[in-house]
Amino acid sequence: MDINFEYHEVDPSESLEFFVTEKLNKLFNKYEFIVRADVFFKIQNSSNNNGKISGVRLSAPGPRLFAEADSDTYHKSVTEALTQLERQLEKRKGKMKTH
Repeated sequence: MDINFEYHEVDPSESLEFFVTEKLNKLFNKYEFIVRADVFFKIQNSSNNNGKISGVRLSAPGPRLFAEADSDTYHKSVTEALTQLERQLEKRKGKMKTH
């Protein structure tokens, strides 16, 4: 398993990377077919959203899985994105089962 972090107009944070790594390790242990994760952090200034956007792209058999969330903190947005990805992974796992 390989995790890549990208920061767009955001200062890198070791504590945030540690938080995300712990969350992703839980997914890696549950869904062993995940090969790699790319995590993106960016800020978007707009009046109708919170501005701290986290995106996670997972490489697994089949098309890549992607989820993005916007919140007032990166921890919340990462948690929301990973919740979305877990739903996608559950669907993918169901399709991968042999009959």
